[in-house]
Amino acid sequence: MAKRRVWARLPVSVGWPVSVGRTGVVRLAVVVAVLGLVVAAVPATSAVADGAPGGYGFTDDARSVAGATTTSVAKSLEPGRVYRSSLPANGRLYYRLDLDATSTAYVSATAVPGTGTTVSATDGLRVSVRDAQGNACSYQATRFGTSRSAHPIAAWGARDASPGHALCRGAGAYYVLVERIAATGSSSDAWPLELAAVTEPALERSGATRAPETWDSASPEPVGGHAVDRAGGAGFARAATVGQGVWQDRIRPGQTLFYRVPVDWGQQLNALAELGGAGGGSGYADGALTLSLYNPVRGYVEDAYAGYSGRPASAALAPLPPVAYANRYGFADQVKAMRFAGSYYLVVHLAAQTADTFGEGPYGLTLRVRVGGTARSGPGYAGRSEPRNLFEVTAGDRQAATEAGAGEGSAALRALAVGGIGAGTVLLLVLGVWTVAARRRAGAW
Repeated sequence: MAKRRVWARLPVSVGWPVSVGRTGVVRLAVVVAVLGLVVAAVPATSAVADGAPGGYGFTDDARSVAGATTTSVAKSLEPGRVYRSSLPANGRLYYRLDLDATSTAYVSATAVPGTGTTVSATDGLRVSVRDAQGNACSYQATRFGTSRSAHPIAAWGARDASPGHALCRGAGAYYVLVERIAATGSSSDAWPLELAAVTEPALERSGATRAPETWDSASPEPVGGHAVDRAGGAGFARAATVGQGVWQDRIRPGQTLFYRVPVDWGQQLNALAELGGAGGGSGYADGALTLSLYNPVRGYVEDAYAGYSGRPASAALAPLPPVAYANRYGFADQVKAMRFAGSYYLVVHLAAQTADTFGEGPYGLTLRVRVGGTARSGPGYAGRSEPRNLFEVTAGDRQAATEAGAGEGSAALRALAVGGIGAGTVLLLVLGVWTVAARRRAGAW
């Protein structure tokens, strides 16, 4: 009695029929399973930052520290270190700084409201540094603004020991006060905090004590050219390095993406974020796109917002002065924040409520970055910062910014090549063994 042939077809993507016996069907299943394992082993590439929308990537080696309600029991923050803490609703927490007489100290607090937290435009965070008598050395407040969407925001405070500052002089204990600015109707859950304490050394020789009075304040033409894929990071510590150029990514409602841009002394930073059109929906989301700028100590510089109607929209930073040590003597806060070289952070947030009208996305994001001007030598520090090299652009920073696009593209191609070779080799090997076995059985058919 002749044996019936049983026909099976490989997946459509392979594209050819194979005639096998009943035992061949089992072998075919093995082939498909092996190919599935090989394909699964190939690294996937994605333009979306790690973590769920709204998630934040804390610094890996951050230490835990509890804030105190009074200065008498405040825990010390060590310059050069990053800490994790928590800020309750309507909270006022103190942390201690032990400083010498010559170093300028900065502390930044990043508040990370949880996904789904209700916030208003006036909700925010305030950070101040105070001396042992309670006198304020500096303070800054940042708010969620027109986005009205929970996302990481940061504020900074300073004990400035540079020439020309009369407040808070001398060595001793200083205190950082972190306060939550809460509006009626906002969620009462605690906000996780990331605290970064840094010091800037004094200068070898005193320089100018007035900010530059003239600089190019005209808005430049947006950078053009080919867009390069660059996946944003999920926090300051995980920010993706970019330089001058056009960078593209994908972003979902509620998500925040971080990018770091090396900016040297004498250079001027400009940036514009563009949100691509939606696939459907109609209406308007006020303040849907937020582009924020933070300086190398995670100090807030400025925000730009754009509403969204489902059509392409853009948010551009206002013109800023070139980086200069003397900017700290300026009148406007934005000018004062551009006081040192190093890595500046571009932070892009897409408001969570965008999904209500236009869907969960992801949406196309384009970041146009311009770093103009010629790099100059620094002001001449008498010592080193904590952490080291914070206020300079290193050769490694320049290389990372230059090769960002090429490096990511090459990595994707390498993964594809390795995966392709691996999958192809396994496929040929298995099909070869299968073919030999089939020929040996051919006489029995």
